[in-house]
Amino acid sequence: MIAKAARHIRGVSKAHGHASLANCACESGPGARKAAGVDPELKDANQKRLRRIEGQIRGLQKMVEEDRYCADIITQVASVQEALRGVARNLMKNHLHHCAAKALRSGKKPETEAMYDELLELIYAHLR
Repeated sequence: MIAKAARHIRGVSKAHGHASLANCACESGPGARKAAGVDPELKDANQKRLRRIEGQIRGLQKMVEEDRYCADIITQVASVQEALRGVARNLMKNHLHHCAAKALRSGKKPETEAMYDELLELIYAHLR
């Protein structure tokens, strides 16, 4: 299931009978998958948040090692999951503002359709 979603997110659409890559307008070079239009403040916030999450994960490992109460561990897992969703929301915001907006405004039908497919799959994956 994850592999199927990953193929779809990369823009491979078997339902439409063709394979196409969602060309991010921020990409540079053929086959590149790198964002060029990243808001520096957003990047900094994401890096700080991910470092905090890294610490939370280490704390979870210690809780498991110490046989802490299961409900306490589960509560901390939920906290980490919410923090990761926050990072994903920030990344989605940046993707919509830069990559997707440029691709959708390009007017090139295959790229536009591929971007719509990619966005829908990202949204579906994020809602799980």
